[in-house]
Amino acid sequence: MDKPLFRLIALEDAQSFLESLPDKAREKMLYNIRKVRFGVKDKDIFKKLGDTEIWEFRTIWEGLAYRLFAFWDKDNETLVVATHGIVKKKQKTPKGEIDRALSIRKQWFDQK
Repeated sequence: MDKPLFRLIALEDAQSFLESLPDKAREKMLYNIRKVRFGVKDKDIFKKLGDTEIWEFRTIWEGLAYRLFAFWDKDNETLVVATHGIVKKKQKTPKGEIDRALSIRKQWFDQK
């Protein structure tokens, strides 16, 4: 197997979100994350949100849209830091969730 393109770090809220998902939804999300880590480029499963520095891992399971927000940190090694997740009922990503991820990203880099 090839080397992964990045290491994923799930912050506490992201870990709690993943643990809260139904087993099959969590398995599919982790499968999609693994695909991206090993080089699959697919906007349906990993997409940059507008002109922000926030990305989302995207998974659809039984009609629900699961989103895990993340950002890149390439300072010492290539990391993707997952901040938190939501279950979406609408197509548009709520601005408040993007703002939350941006705030967590700022804290992350301020504390380095």
